[in-house]
Amino acid sequence: MLNSLSGRFLILTTIFVMLAEVLIFVPSIARFREDYLLSHLERAQIASLALLADDMLNPDLEKELLENAGVFNVVLRRDEVRQLMLSSPMPHPISATFDLRDATAMTLIRDALVRLVDADQEVIRVIGAPVRDAGLLIEVTMDAVPLRTAMIDYGARILVLSAVISVITALMLFLAVRVFLVKPIKRVVGHMLNYAAAPEDSRRIITPGAGIRELREAETALQSLETELTQALRQKERLAQLGGAVSKISHDLRNILTSAQLFVDRIEGSDDPLVKRMAPKLVGSITRAVHLCESTLAFGKAEEPGPTLARVQLAETVSDVIEAERLAVDSYDLSFAEDIPAMLTLRADPEQLYRVLSNLVRNARQAIVASGKPGEIAVSAREDADAWWIEVADTGPGLPPKAREHLFMAFQGGTRKGGSGLGLAISHELIRGHGGTLSLLHSGPDGSTFSICLPKGDGAL
Repeated sequence: MLNSLSGRFLILTTIFVMLAEVLIFVPSIARFREDYLLSHLERAQIASLALLADDMLNPDLEKELLENAGVFNVVLRRDEVRQLMLSSPMPHPISATFDLRDATAMTLIRDALVRLVDADQEVIRVIGAPVRDAGLLIEVTMDAVPLRTAMIDYGARILVLSAVISVITALMLFLAVRVFLVKPIKRVVGHMLNYAAAPEDSRRIITPGAGIRELREAETALQSLETELTQALRQKERLAQLGGAVSKISHDLRNILTSAQLFVDRIEGSDDPLVKRMAPKLVGSITRAVHLCESTLAFGKAEEPGPTLARVQLAETVSDVIEAERLAVDSYDLSFAEDIPAMLTLRADPEQLYRVLSNLVRNARQAIVASGKPGEIAVSAREDADAWWIEVADTGPGLPPKAREHLFMAFQGGTRKGGSGLGLAISHELIRGHGGTLSLLHSGPDGSTFSICLPKGDGAL
């Protein structure tokens, strides 16, 4: 129970109510002490008035008046004259004097707490203003022990009452929380468990019905999430079925394409000028079709594993990529530039990072070669407190507008004729698996620049 929301709310409520009662207790006990002293001053004033009415009081009567007033001596000041009205022997010398006429709240609280702690038998002097202006001041001496005893009794009653109020309040709040808060939350949790059992069933999607605004907002957000998830699962199922169908026909499709290519090879030997002119175009079309089909089948089967992170010397990886591309350039007027700090080490999957960089540099090389103009490909890198940054820039003709609109979408972001656009889509997926981003910074007639961001932390940049 203590680990539940309602149980913890019960404990916190009890603690805070008790704290509030303690804050009330301190001024209450101070006020009780003040009323106690004022009451004794008033009774002492009444006793002194009896003496004013009759100067010759019997000693026994005088003693009885003092006992009823709970004091040892009474001093009344009237008309600037200080008179000892009633007196009796004191068991101890006066240890402290308290003036109630101008006492502040903090003074009263301090004196009350001191009296609660001090258990010594002491005689105190108390000064106050007479009731109904029956003099300038009245002064009494009294025993402090009965005062402390009365304060303890009063404090005990206050604490017991506070405890009872705290328990009753906490129980009422406990029941209210269970009815108005915990029960609706359990309803949401029950809907989540019911939906998790069969997420493809749209009937299990939650219907918002909570009366609490915050819970209703949570139910609405959960409904939207479950709806999108159900649709995604249905789409995934359809894609899985489509992938299975494609796998079944892949063998037959390859045979058909192979037969077509063999037929083209045969007609290339024809002496007909028209056939000789059309054959290369047909061969090119068949070759692109075979490549597209193979890429599509490979993409449908591909399941990229998660990255195996390790410390990678970026300069070495970039050098390997550029060296491989230099071999492919041969004698074409294409230069490569590297601006990688020698000691720059980043955290990534070495093989996947090589694939991404190789794909970006190869695309740039193919674009420059296709343009028929000299060019340059530059790879640079830097780091800051949050991430590593890698840029691949070229002086090629830039990307066409259609390619920029669907740059990282498979089969839609191809940058050259006959391409499938899978290279950039896979590269984007690999970098995203690192928690980073692959983006196009610039593309125009003067070239293109791609940027790779790899976070140093958990990917939340």
